[in-house]
Amino acid sequence: MPAVDSRLAVIGLSLLLALVSGCGEKKTPPRESPRVSVQEVKRQDFAAPVSLTGDIQARVQTQLSFRVGGKIIQRLVDVGARVTAQQVLAKLDPKDLQTNVNSAEAAVGAQQAQVKEATTAFWRQQQLLPKGYTSRSEYDQAKATLDSSKNALAASQAQLANARKQLGYTDLVADAPGIITARQAEVGQVVQAATPIFGLARDGDRDAVFNVYESLFVKPPTDQPVTITLLDNPNVKAYGKVREVTPEVSANTGTLQVKVTLQDVPAEMPLGAVVSAALTAPARPSVELPWAALTKQDSDPAVWLVNADSKVDLHKVKVGRYLSGKVIIADGLQGGEKVVVAGGQLLHPGMLVEVADQTTAQNKEAQP
Repeated sequence: MPAVDSRLAVIGLSLLLALVSGCGEKKTPPRESPRVSVQEVKRQDFAAPVSLTGDIQARVQTQLSFRVGGKIIQRLVDVGARVTAQQVLAKLDPKDLQTNVNSAEAAVGAQQAQVKEATTAFWRQQQLLPKGYTSRSEYDQAKATLDSSKNALAASQAQLANARKQLGYTDLVADAPGIITARQAEVGQVVQAATPIFGLARDGDRDAVFNVYESLFVKPPTDQPVTITLLDNPNVKAYGKVREVTPEVSANTGTLQVKVTLQDVPAEMPLGAVVSAALTAPARPSVELPWAALTKQDSDPAVWLVNADSKVDLHKVKVGRYLSGKVIIADGLQGGEKVVVAGGQLLHPGMLVEVADQTTAQNKEAQP
């Protein structure tokens, strides 16, 4: 029995040594590099289309106000009313100004009496002076009194004319035909001279007015025609050209006001109608990449770049615009770089990658 046990022990030891030697000869397979698809960066001009929304306005808009102050006793029109030239829109209480007219008329009557008296006195001196019955000084005094009376009468008459004109200003009249667009006062309100009472959109040329961000007008607008479309009915269109761009950016909205003068405005585009226009932003050198190429670095947009050693590095970029299925890179890529557009989910900086053959992949996709 001891001999059998020793033979079993030898056999077991031999098997163990063979197993150990076999394990030592096994080699670990090399780690495969991840395969990625890349796109070479090519910068090209990109101009983004922009849709603007605005409204139809009259080219000439006037704020109507009384030339004198007083209490409004009558308002004859309302917002939306069409008015004609010289039509009375509102009236002030004329009592105070009528009193001024009465006083001026009385002053004119008094001056007329003085002129008549001075004229008689001067005529008498003219008759007496050649006969020697009066002195030269008395004659000159009578003439000066007459001239002074005439001047005082002319001043009184001017004051009367001014008082009557002021009385006429108690009627607020439209200075041109148009449409009332605003009302800032009511009956019973006491207003000062030049306080806006009505807004008047004059008949005539029409503008489409838009609020546009300054970046769209880096360069002066061209004379190219602009198509204006009614927002409620895109089939209703008008055409025009940019007439005016405000020189200053609005502090409230951060935009410029752009006015497009319209030609042959259809009846379906009345004042206040909401319209739209399509403009194109100035073209800028940019890079177009698919969505899959975009990732993040410290919460900033970034892309994976493959260098000459087939290693990847994370590179920050600035996105200019997000589009359907692609992004426009405005800054961060100069051109010629190789950007990972597929297979970048498990990459880390410095990793060695295998670049897929784009030509072979495209041929396989083209085969039925």
